[in-house]
Amino acid sequence: MAFERLSRLASIPALLLIAAAWILGSVQAGAQNLIRDPDIEHGLRELAFPVLRAAGLNTNRVRIMVVNDATFNAFVIDYNTIYLNYGLILTVESPEMLQAVIAHEAAHIANGHLARRAENLRAAQRKAQLGTALALITAAAGGGEAAAGIAAGTSASALRSFLGHTRAEESSADRSAASYLRWADISPQGMVLLHRKFAGQELLSEANQDPYMRSHPTSRERLRAAEAFLKEFGDKAKQNPNADYWFARVKGKLSAWLRAPGWTLRRATEETARDIRLMREASAHHQNRDLARARAAIEGAIDIRPDDPFYYELKGQILLENRRLKEAVAAYGAAVDMAPNDSLILAGYGRALLADGQTKNALQALEKARARDYRNARLMRDLGAAYAQVGNTGMASAVTAERYALQGRLADAGIHARRAIGQLPEGSPGWQRAQDVLIASERAKKKKRKRK
Repeated sequence: MAFERLSRLASIPALLLIAAAWILGSVQAGAQNLIRDPDIEHGLRELAFPVLRAAGLNTNRVRIMVVNDATFNAFVIDYNTIYLNYGLILTVESPEMLQAVIAHEAAHIANGHLARRAENLRAAQRKAQLGTALALITAAAGGGEAAAGIAAGTSASALRSFLGHTRAEESSADRSAASYLRWADISPQGMVLLHRKFAGQELLSEANQDPYMRSHPTSRERLRAAEAFLKEFGDKAKQNPNADYWFARVKGKLSAWLRAPGWTLRRATEETARDIRLMREASAHHQNRDLARARAAIEGAIDIRPDDPFYYELKGQILLENRRLKEAVAAYGAAVDMAPNDSLILAGYGRALLADGQTKNALQALEKARARDYRNARLMRDLGAAYAQVGNTGMASAVTAERYALQGRLADAGIHARRAIGQLPEGSPGWQRAQDVLIASERAKKKKRKRK
Protein backbone atom coordinates (compact mmCIF):
# COMPACT_ATOMS: atom_id res chain seq x y z
CA MET A 1 0.00 0.00 0.00
CA ALA A 2 1.24 3.48 -0.85
CA PHE A 3 0.01 7.00 -0.18
CA GLU A 4 0.43 9.16 -3.28
CA ARG A 5 0.36 12.96 -3.13
CA LEU A 6 -1.33 14.28 -6.27
CA SER A 7 -2.61 17.68 -7.35
CA ARG A 8 -5.96 18.58 -5.83
CA LEU A 9 -8.85 16.65 -7.33
CA ALA A 10 -11.44 18.99 -8.79
CA SER A 11 -14.33 16.93 -7.47
CA ILE A 12 -17.96 17.63 -8.16
CA PRO A 13 -18.31 18.97 -4.58
CA ALA A 14 -15.10 20.91 -5.15
CA LEU A 15 -16.64 22.54 -8.22
CA LEU A 16 -18.99 24.26 -5.82
CA LEU A 17 -16.05 25.61 -3.89
CA ILE A 18 -14.36 26.60 -7.14
CA ALA A 19 -17.47 28.51 -8.20
CA ALA A 20 -17.69 30.30 -4.85
CA ALA A 21 -13.96 30.98 -4.78
CA TRP A 22 -13.99 32.26 -8.36
CA ILE A 23 -16.79 34.66 -7.47
CA LEU A 24 -14.69 35.84 -4.53
CA GLY A 25 -11.59 35.91 -6.74
CA SER A 26 -9.42 33.51 -4.77
CA VAL A 27 -9.13 29.97 -6.12
CA GLN A 28 -6.50 28.15 -4.05
CA ALA A 29 -4.21 25.38 -5.30
CA GLY A 30 -3.63 22.35 -3.14
CA ALA A 31 -2.85 18.66 -3.05
CA GLN A 32 -4.66 15.44 -2.28
CA ASN A 33 -3.43 12.00 -1.31
CA LEU A 34 -4.56 8.80 -2.99
CA ILE A 35 -4.22 5.39 -1.38
CA ARG A 36 -2.85 3.01 -4.01
CA ASP A 37 -3.07 -0.70 -3.31
CA PRO A 38 -3.65 -3.45 -5.92
CA ASP A 39 -5.69 -5.62 -3.54
CA ILE A 40 -8.06 -2.78 -2.58
CA GLU A 41 -8.46 -1.51 -6.14
CA HIS A 42 -9.19 -5.03 -7.39
CA GLY A 43 -11.81 -5.53 -4.68
CA LEU A 44 -13.49 -2.26 -5.61
CA ARG A 45 -13.50 -3.33 -9.27
CA GLU A 46 -15.27 -6.55 -8.26
CA LEU A 47 -17.92 -4.53 -6.41
CA ALA A 48 -18.28 -1.92 -9.15
CA PHE A 49 -18.39 -4.26 -12.17
CA PRO A 50 -22.13 -5.10 -12.15
CA VAL A 51 -23.02 -1.47 -11.44
CA LEU A 52 -20.89 -0.06 -14.25
CA ARG A 53 -22.22 -2.66 -16.67
CA ALA A 54 -25.80 -1.75 -15.76
CA ALA A 55 -24.97 1.92 -16.32
CA GLY A 56 -23.66 1.12 -19.81
CA LEU A 57 -20.13 2.24 -18.95
CA ASN A 58 -16.90 0.58 -20.07
CA THR A 59 -15.96 -1.67 -17.16
CA ASN A 60 -12.34 -1.80 -18.31
CA ARG A 61 -11.97 1.97 -18.55
CA VAL A 62 -13.77 3.35 -15.48
CA ARG A 63 -11.58 2.92 -12.41
CA ILE A 64 -12.36 3.17 -8.70
CA MET A 65 -9.71 4.95 -6.65
CA VAL A 66 -9.41 5.65 -2.92
CA VAL A 67 -8.77 9.13 -1.54
CA ASN A 68 -6.85 9.46 1.71
CA ASP A 69 -9.60 11.42 3.43
CA ALA A 70 -11.59 10.37 6.51
CA THR A 71 -14.73 12.29 5.54
CA PHE A 72 -17.79 10.66 4.00
CA ASN A 73 -17.56 11.60 0.33
CA ALA A 74 -17.36 10.27 -3.21
CA PHE A 75 -17.05 12.13 -6.49
CA VAL A 76 -16.12 12.09 -10.17
CA ILE A 77 -14.03 14.64 -12.07
CA ASP A 78 -13.76 12.91 -15.44
CA TYR A 79 -15.40 10.11 -17.37
CA ASN A 80 -12.88 7.44 -16.38
CA THR A 81 -12.56 7.53 -12.59
CA ILE A 82 -14.77 7.34 -9.52
CA TYR A 83 -13.13 8.52 -6.30
CA LEU A 84 -14.16 7.18 -2.89
CA ASN A 85 -12.85 8.62 0.37
CA TYR A 86 -11.57 5.91 2.68
CA GLY A 87 -13.83 7.38 5.37
CA LEU A 88 -16.84 6.43 3.27
CA ILE A 89 -15.61 2.87 2.69
CA LEU A 90 -14.96 2.28 6.39
CA THR A 91 -18.30 3.83 7.40
CA VAL A 92 -20.73 1.90 5.19
CA GLU A 93 -21.88 -1.39 6.63
CA SER A 94 -22.63 -3.59 3.64
CA PRO A 95 -21.51 -4.10 0.04
CA GLU A 96 -24.94 -2.92 -1.13
CA MET A 97 -24.44 0.45 0.58
CA LEU A 98 -21.05 0.90 -1.09
CA GLN A 99 -22.46 -0.20 -4.46
CA ALA A 100 -25.23 2.37 -4.06
CA VAL A 101 -22.59 5.09 -3.73
CA ILE A 102 -20.74 3.80 -6.80
CA ALA A 103 -24.03 3.68 -8.72
CA HIS A 104 -24.72 7.33 -7.87
CA GLU A 105 -21.30 8.44 -9.12
CA ALA A 106 -21.61 6.24 -12.21
CA ALA A 107 -24.88 8.02 -12.97
CA HIS A 108 -23.08 11.37 -13.06
CA ILE A 109 -20.84 9.93 -15.78
CA ALA A 110 -23.56 8.12 -17.73
CA ASN A 111 -25.99 11.07 -17.61
CA GLY A 112 -23.43 13.56 -18.92
CA HIS A 113 -23.50 15.74 -15.81
CA LEU A 114 -19.80 16.60 -16.04
CA ALA A 115 -20.16 18.44 -19.35
CA ARG A 116 -23.36 20.21 -18.27
CA ARG A 117 -21.86 21.19 -14.95
CA ALA A 118 -18.92 22.83 -16.68
CA GLU A 119 -21.32 24.88 -18.84
CA ASN A 120 -23.40 25.82 -15.78
CA LEU A 121 -20.23 26.97 -14.05
CA ARG A 122 -19.32 29.14 -17.05
CA ALA A 123 -22.83 30.62 -17.02
CA ALA A 124 -22.48 31.40 -13.30
CA GLN A 125 -19.14 33.05 -13.99
CA ARG A 126 -20.66 35.21 -16.76
CA LYS A 127 -23.46 36.26 -14.41
CA ALA A 128 -20.96 37.17 -11.71
CA GLN A 129 -18.89 39.15 -14.21
CA LEU A 130 -21.98 41.18 -15.16
CA GLY A 131 -22.61 42.00 -11.52
CA THR A 132 -19.01 43.09 -11.07
CA ALA A 133 -19.24 45.38 -14.10
CA LEU A 134 -22.46 47.00 -12.79
CA ALA A 135 -20.85 47.44 -9.39
CA LEU A 136 -17.85 49.23 -10.92
CA ILE A 137 -20.15 51.59 -12.83
CA THR A 138 -22.12 52.34 -9.66
CA ALA A 139 -18.94 52.87 -7.65
CA ALA A 140 -17.60 55.28 -10.28
CA ALA A 141 -20.81 57.30 -9.88
CA GLY A 142 -20.15 57.58 -6.16
CA GLY A 143 -22.44 54.82 -4.86
CA GLY A 144 -19.95 52.83 -2.80
CA GLU A 145 -22.45 50.99 -0.57
CA ALA A 146 -24.78 50.35 -3.48
CA ALA A 147 -21.90 48.97 -5.53
CA ALA A 148 -21.01 46.52 -2.78
CA GLY A 149 -24.64 45.41 -2.59
CA ILE A 150 -24.88 44.85 -6.33
CA ALA A 151 -21.66 42.80 -6.38
CA ALA A 152 -22.67 40.66 -3.40
CA GLY A 153 -26.22 40.14 -4.65
CA THR A 154 -25.17 39.15 -8.16
CA SER A 155 -22.48 36.81 -6.85
CA ALA A 156 -24.97 35.08 -4.55
CA SER A 157 -27.47 34.84 -7.41
CA ALA A 158 -24.83 33.31 -9.70
CA LEU A 159 -23.85 30.72 -7.11
CA ARG A 160 -27.52 29.99 -6.30
CA SER A 161 -28.24 29.40 -9.98
CA PHE A 162 -25.26 27.05 -10.31
CA LEU A 163 -26.23 25.06 -7.23
CA GLY A 164 -29.83 24.84 -8.41
CA HIS A 165 -28.67 22.99 -11.54
CA THR A 166 -26.37 20.82 -9.42
CA ARG A 167 -29.11 19.84 -7.00
CA ALA A 168 -31.36 18.70 -9.86
CA GLU A 169 -28.52 16.58 -11.23
CA GLU A 170 -28.04 14.93 -7.83
CA SER A 171 -31.71 13.91 -7.75
CA SER A 172 -31.38 12.58 -11.29
CA ALA A 173 -28.28 10.60 -10.30
CA ASP A 174 -30.15 9.04 -7.37
CA ARG A 175 -32.97 7.91 -9.65
CA SER A 176 -30.57 6.44 -12.20
CA ALA A 177 -28.53 4.74 -9.47
CA ALA A 178 -31.61 2.98 -8.12
CA SER A 179 -32.33 1.62 -11.61
CA TYR A 180 -28.74 0.43 -12.03
CA LEU A 181 -28.94 -1.47 -8.75
CA ARG A 182 -32.17 -3.18 -9.81
CA TRP A 183 -30.75 -4.12 -13.23
CA ALA A 184 -27.56 -5.43 -11.60
CA ASP A 185 -29.56 -7.60 -9.16
CA ILE A 186 -28.21 -5.64 -6.18
CA SER A 187 -30.56 -4.95 -3.30
CA PRO A 188 -31.87 -1.33 -3.36
CA GLN A 189 -32.13 -1.69 0.39
CA GLY A 190 -28.49 -0.59 0.43
CA MET A 191 -29.49 2.83 -0.91
CA VAL A 192 -32.27 3.11 1.67
CA LEU A 193 -29.89 2.23 4.49
CA LEU A 194 -27.31 4.66 3.15
CA HIS A 195 -29.71 7.60 3.22
CA ARG A 196 -31.28 6.49 6.50
CA LYS A 197 -27.87 6.49 8.14
CA PHE A 198 -27.33 10.15 7.32
CA ALA A 199 -30.89 11.48 7.42
CA GLY A 200 -31.32 14.47 9.68
CA GLN A 201 -27.62 15.31 9.82
CA GLU A 202 -27.88 18.60 7.91
CA LEU A 203 -26.02 21.42 9.61
CA LEU A 204 -29.04 23.76 9.63
CA SER A 205 -32.72 23.14 10.32
CA GLU A 206 -34.82 22.97 7.18
CA ALA A 207 -36.58 26.20 8.21
CA ASN A 208 -33.29 28.08 7.98
CA GLN A 209 -32.01 26.50 4.79
CA ASP A 210 -32.15 28.05 1.35
CA PRO A 211 -32.83 24.94 -0.80
CA TYR A 212 -31.20 26.56 -3.84
CA MET A 213 -27.94 27.05 -1.94
CA ARG A 214 -27.49 23.31 -1.52
CA SER A 215 -25.61 20.98 -3.85
CA HIS A 216 -27.70 17.91 -2.90
CA PRO A 217 -31.30 17.30 -1.91
CA THR A 218 -31.70 16.88 1.84
CA SER A 219 -31.03 13.45 3.29
CA ARG A 220 -34.72 13.10 4.15
CA GLU A 221 -35.73 13.85 0.55
CA ARG A 222 -33.26 11.29 -0.74
CA LEU A 223 -34.43 8.73 1.83
CA ARG A 224 -38.08 9.18 0.84
CA ALA A 225 -37.19 8.74 -2.84
CA ALA A 226 -35.19 5.56 -2.13
CA GLU A 227 -37.99 4.12 0.01
CA ALA A 228 -40.52 4.89 -2.72
CA PHE A 229 -38.37 3.08 -5.29
CA LEU A 230 -38.03 0.06 -3.00
CA LYS A 231 -41.79 -0.01 -2.40
CA GLU A 232 -42.54 0.20 -6.13
CA PHE A 233 -40.10 -2.43 -7.40
CA GLY A 234 -39.50 -4.55 -4.30
CA ASP A 235 -36.28 -6.37 -3.47
CA LYS A 236 -35.70 -9.55 -5.44
CA ALA A 237 -31.91 -9.54 -5.19
CA LYS A 238 -30.15 -12.57 -3.78
CA GLN A 239 -27.21 -12.50 -1.41
CA ASN A 240 -23.93 -12.28 -3.34
CA PRO A 241 -21.06 -14.15 -1.60
CA ASN A 242 -18.47 -12.63 -3.97
CA ALA A 243 -19.56 -9.08 -3.09
CA ASP A 244 -19.62 -9.95 0.63
CA TYR A 245 -16.08 -11.35 0.44
CA TRP A 246 -14.50 -8.44 -1.44
CA PHE A 247 -16.29 -5.85 0.67
CA ALA A 248 -14.86 -7.46 3.81
CA ARG A 249 -11.42 -7.71 2.23
CA VAL A 250 -11.34 -4.07 1.07
CA LYS A 251 -12.42 -2.82 4.49
CA GLY A 252 -10.05 -5.24 6.21
CA LYS A 253 -7.02 -4.16 4.19
CA LEU A 254 -7.80 -0.47 4.55
CA SER A 255 -8.37 -0.62 8.30
CA ALA A 256 -5.27 -2.77 8.82
CA TRP A 257 -3.06 -0.02 7.36
CA LEU A 258 -4.94 2.99 8.68
CA ARG A 259 -5.67 1.82 12.22
CA ALA A 260 -3.18 1.14 14.99
CA PRO A 261 -1.73 -2.41 14.87
CA GLY A 262 -3.14 -3.20 18.32
CA TRP A 263 -6.65 -2.30 17.18
CA THR A 264 -6.26 -4.51 14.10
CA LEU A 265 -5.03 -7.50 16.09
CA ARG A 266 -7.97 -7.19 18.51
CA ARG A 267 -10.54 -6.92 15.72
CA ALA A 268 -9.06 -9.37 13.21
CA THR A 269 -10.66 -12.32 14.99
CA GLU A 270 -14.06 -10.96 13.96
CA GLU A 271 -13.38 -11.84 10.32
CA THR A 272 -15.36 -14.81 9.05
CA ALA A 273 -12.92 -15.41 6.16
CA ARG A 274 -9.72 -16.84 7.65
CA ASP A 275 -7.49 -15.57 4.84
CA ILE A 276 -8.68 -11.99 5.43
CA ARG A 277 -8.00 -12.36 9.13
CA LEU A 278 -4.46 -13.57 8.42
CA MET A 279 -3.90 -10.74 5.93
CA ARG A 280 -4.92 -8.17 8.53
CA GLU A 281 -2.67 -9.79 11.10
CA ALA A 282 0.25 -9.79 8.66
CA SER A 283 -0.23 -6.06 8.04
CA ALA A 284 -0.38 -5.33 11.77
CA HIS A 285 2.71 -7.42 12.61
CA HIS A 286 4.59 -5.75 9.76
CA GLN A 287 3.79 -2.31 11.17
CA ASN A 288 5.01 -3.58 14.54
CA ARG A 289 8.27 -4.60 12.79
CA ASP A 290 7.75 -8.25 13.67
CA LEU A 291 8.91 -9.93 10.45
CA ALA A 292 8.58 -13.50 11.72
CA ARG A 293 4.90 -13.13 12.66
CA ALA A 294 4.07 -11.01 9.61
CA ARG A 295 5.63 -13.58 7.33
CA ALA A 296 3.89 -16.50 9.03
CA ALA A 297 0.51 -14.77 8.74
CA ILE A 298 0.79 -13.84 5.06
CA GLU A 299 2.06 -17.30 4.16
CA GLY A 300 -0.95 -18.72 5.99
CA ALA A 301 -3.21 -16.59 3.79
CA ILE A 302 -1.33 -17.79 0.69
CA ASP A 303 -1.83 -21.40 1.77
CA ILE A 304 -5.59 -20.77 1.76
CA ARG A 305 -5.56 -18.90 -1.59
CA PRO A 306 -2.43 -20.10 -3.44
CA ASP A 307 -3.49 -18.45 -6.72
CA ASP A 308 -4.09 -15.01 -5.23
CA PRO A 309 -1.56 -12.49 -6.67
CA PHE A 310 -2.42 -9.82 -4.12
CA TYR A 311 -1.29 -11.90 -1.15
CA TYR A 312 2.02 -12.51 -2.93
CA GLU A 313 2.23 -8.75 -3.54
CA LEU A 314 1.76 -8.06 0.18
CA LYS A 315 4.40 -10.68 0.98
CA GLY A 316 6.75 -8.93 -1.45
CA GLN A 317 6.12 -5.56 0.21
CA ILE A 318 6.78 -6.97 3.67
CA LEU A 319 10.03 -8.58 2.53
CA LEU A 320 11.17 -5.53 0.54
CA GLU A 321 10.61 -3.17 3.46
CA ASN A 322 12.64 -5.55 5.63
CA ARG A 323 15.49 -5.54 3.07
CA ARG A 324 15.03 -9.21 2.13
CA LEU A 325 15.61 -8.23 -1.48
CA LYS A 326 16.03 -11.58 -3.24
CA GLU A 327 12.99 -13.03 -1.50
CA ALA A 328 11.00 -9.88 -2.25
CA VAL A 329 11.85 -10.14 -5.96
CA ALA A 330 10.69 -13.76 -5.94
CA ALA A 331 7.40 -12.92 -4.20
CA TYR A 332 6.65 -10.01 -6.54
CA GLY A 333 7.65 -12.18 -9.50
CA ALA A 334 5.08 -14.78 -8.48
CA ALA A 335 2.45 -12.03 -8.24
CA VAL A 336 3.36 -10.75 -11.73
CA ASP A 337 3.06 -14.27 -13.15
CA MET A 338 -0.52 -14.41 -11.84
CA ALA A 339 -1.48 -10.82 -12.73
CA PRO A 340 0.87 -9.71 -15.54
CA ASN A 341 -1.14 -6.59 -16.41
CA ASP A 342 -1.73 -5.16 -12.95
CA SER A 343 0.15 -1.85 -12.95
CA LEU A 344 0.57 -1.63 -9.18
CA ILE A 345 1.96 -5.16 -8.93
CA LEU A 346 4.32 -4.41 -11.83
CA ALA A 347 5.42 -1.21 -10.10
CA GLY A 348 6.19 -3.12 -6.91
CA TYR A 349 8.13 -5.73 -8.87
CA GLY A 350 10.15 -2.98 -10.57
CA ARG A 351 10.85 -1.36 -7.20
CA ALA A 352 12.14 -4.65 -5.79
CA LEU A 353 14.32 -5.27 -8.86
CA LEU A 354 15.73 -1.75 -8.61
CA ALA A 355 16.56 -2.21 -4.94
CA ASP A 356 18.26 -5.51 -5.80
CA GLY A 357 20.48 -3.84 -8.40
CA GLN A 358 18.72 -5.38 -11.43
CA THR A 359 18.29 -1.99 -13.07
CA LYS A 360 17.61 -3.04 -16.68
CA ASN A 361 14.98 -5.57 -15.62
CA ALA A 362 13.51 -2.96 -13.27
CA LEU A 363 13.28 -0.46 -16.12
CA GLN A 364 11.30 -2.91 -18.24
CA ALA A 365 8.83 -3.65 -15.45
CA LEU A 366 8.43 0.01 -14.51
CA GLU A 367 7.88 1.14 -18.10
CA LYS A 368 5.25 -1.56 -18.54
CA ALA A 369 3.55 -0.35 -15.35
CA ARG A 370 3.66 3.27 -16.48
CA ALA A 371 2.06 2.39 -19.81
CA ARG A 372 -0.94 1.13 -17.83
CA ASP A 373 -1.09 3.80 -15.13
CA TYR A 374 0.45 7.25 -15.57
CA ARG A 375 -0.99 8.55 -12.27
CA ASN A 376 1.30 6.61 -9.93
CA ALA A 377 3.74 9.18 -8.52
CA ARG A 378 5.76 6.59 -6.60
CA LEU A 379 6.21 4.57 -9.79
CA MET A 380 7.42 7.72 -11.59
CA ARG A 381 10.01 8.32 -8.89
CA ASP A 382 11.35 4.77 -9.25
CA LEU A 383 11.29 5.04 -13.04
CA GLY A 384 13.26 8.29 -12.93
CA ALA A 385 15.84 6.67 -10.66
CA ALA A 386 16.15 3.69 -13.03
CA TYR A 387 16.71 5.95 -16.05
CA ALA A 388 19.33 7.91 -14.13
CA GLN A 389 21.16 4.70 -13.17
CA VAL A 390 21.43 3.58 -16.81
CA GLY A 391 22.68 7.03 -17.84
CA ASN A 392 19.56 8.22 -19.70
CA THR A 393 19.36 11.62 -18.02
CA GLY A 394 16.94 13.00 -20.61
CA MET A 395 14.27 10.43 -19.79
CA ALA A 396 15.06 10.77 -16.08
CA SER A 397 14.24 14.49 -16.37
CA ALA A 398 11.09 13.82 -18.43
CA VAL A 399 9.76 11.33 -15.89
CA THR A 400 10.64 13.65 -13.00
CA ALA A 401 8.77 16.47 -14.76
CA GLU A 402 5.69 14.24 -15.06
CA ARG A 403 5.94 13.29 -11.38
CA TYR A 404 6.07 16.91 -10.26
CA ALA A 405 3.14 17.73 -12.54
CA LEU A 406 1.11 14.93 -10.94
CA GLN A 407 1.85 16.44 -7.55
CA GLY A 408 0.77 19.90 -8.66
CA ARG A 409 4.32 21.31 -8.52
CA LEU A 410 4.13 22.82 -12.00
CA ALA A 411 7.00 25.29 -11.57
CA ASP A 412 9.39 22.44 -10.69
CA ALA A 413 7.86 20.31 -13.45
CA GLY A 414 8.64 23.04 -15.99
CA ILE A 415 12.31 23.14 -14.98
CA HIS A 416 12.76 19.40 -15.51
CA ALA A 417 10.64 19.39 -18.68
CA ARG A 418 12.83 22.08 -20.23
CA ARG A 419 15.92 20.08 -19.29
CA ALA A 420 14.46 16.92 -20.87
CA ILE A 421 13.57 18.74 -24.09
CA GLY A 422 17.17 19.87 -24.41
CA GLN A 423 18.52 16.31 -24.05
CA LEU A 424 16.01 14.06 -25.85
CA PRO A 425 15.70 13.60 -29.64
CA GLU A 426 13.11 16.00 -31.02
CA GLY A 427 9.81 14.26 -31.69
CA SER A 428 10.60 11.20 -29.55
CA PRO A 429 7.88 10.00 -27.12
CA GLY A 430 9.78 11.31 -24.10
CA TRP A 431 10.38 14.67 -25.80
CA GLN A 432 6.66 14.97 -26.60
CA ARG A 433 5.68 14.14 -23.02
CA ALA A 434 8.11 16.76 -21.72
CA GLN A 435 6.60 19.27 -24.15
CA ASP A 436 3.12 18.58 -22.75
CA VAL A 437 4.36 19.19 -19.21
CA LEU A 438 6.16 22.38 -20.23
CA ILE A 439 3.00 23.74 -21.91
CA ALA A 440 0.98 23.03 -18.74
CA SER A 441 3.67 24.69 -16.62
CA GLU A 442 3.73 27.83 -18.82
CA ARG A 443 -0.06 28.11 -18.77
CA ALA A 444 -0.10 27.85 -14.97
CA LYS A 445 2.57 30.55 -14.77
CA LYS A 446 0.52 32.91 -16.98
CA LYS A 447 -2.63 32.36 -14.91
CA LYS A 448 -0.67 33.11 -11.74
CA ARG A 449 0.57 36.37 -13.22
CA LYS A 450 -2.97 37.39 -14.22
CA ARG A 451 -4.25 36.78 -10.68
CA LYS A 452 -1.55 39.12 -9.38
